[in-house]
Amino acid sequence: MSANKQTAVLEKKPISFSNILLGAGLNLSEVTTLGQPLEVVKTTMAAHRNISFFQAIKHVWSRGGIFGFYQGLIPWAWIEASTKGAVLLFVSAESEYRYKVMGLNNFTAGIMGGVTGGVAQAYLTMGFCTCMKTVEITKQKSSAGGVPQSSWSAFKDIYKKEGIRGINKGVNAVAIRQMTNWGSRFGLSRLVEEGIRNFTGKTNPDDKLTALEKIFASAIGGGLSAWNQPIEVIRVEMQSKKEDPNRPKNLTVGKAFKYIYNSNGIKGLYRGVAPRIGLGVWQTVFMVGFGDMAREFVGKLTGEKPAAKH
Repeated sequence: MSANKQTAVLEKKPISFSNILLGAGLNLSEVTTLGQPLEVVKTTMAAHRNISFFQAIKHVWSRGGIFGFYQGLIPWAWIEASTKGAVLLFVSAESEYRYKVMGLNNFTAGIMGGVTGGVAQAYLTMGFCTCMKTVEITKQKSSAGGVPQSSWSAFKDIYKKEGIRGINKGVNAVAIRQMTNWGSRFGLSRLVEEGIRNFTGKTNPDDKLTALEKIFASAIGGGLSAWNQPIEVIRVEMQSKKEDPNRPKNLTVGKAFKYIYNSNGIKGLYRGVAPRIGLGVWQTVFMVGFGDMAREFVGKLTGEKPAAKH
């Protein structure tokens, strides 16, 4: 009975290409501002697990000054951002609505919507982009007087030697990361939103949270979602071009975990967690906080009905 009541209140959001374009625009903005610098520092610390945060910044700076912080941005991060953001926003919004229709509460539907969107991201759009970004950040720079290998040349070399599997190396780790990332971010953000509603007395589903309240909830959700840093370190190890004679060949998620744990212990599995928290907050403010607000705004402009109420 309660499920029927909930279904009667919810309105079906039509499939909207404006949401797809909106997702692409949001993620392009996120990665071109602070997103890529945080990504580069995080990846550097995960690949070089014996250096500190400030040593990582110094290392990145040595690879091109300010441009070192934007290694892998063009074209890989832009290709990834223009597709993964669209997939996440579209798939998560649609699936979250359907989970609510099934009778799930806001928190559970938020988690399941994020999980579904994250898995779709990994296998539909992120495999080769994530791999090539990591290659750019971790590959050996040319010696003095040498010509640096271009992004496309590195891509061609990997494809020629290893084929599709080579350019999608670590995609299963990416899928686990994205599934837990966005399940955590959406679910925790929705949980904080519920707390804000109770605290402010906005118990009616029609009562809207303010922009600051949405951003606050999104930032907390993004920061706390860094609990899964071990799978991110495993992903980097699987895709890294850093010279390491001790690294086992043909790494799987399990082999990478064992190698990192044996080499660096538990601490090694959490290298880069500080910039990861910052990146999580930054991404989630864009995709959850601004995403919800932007969907409503675009819906008003286009005359489309808003997404299911959160």
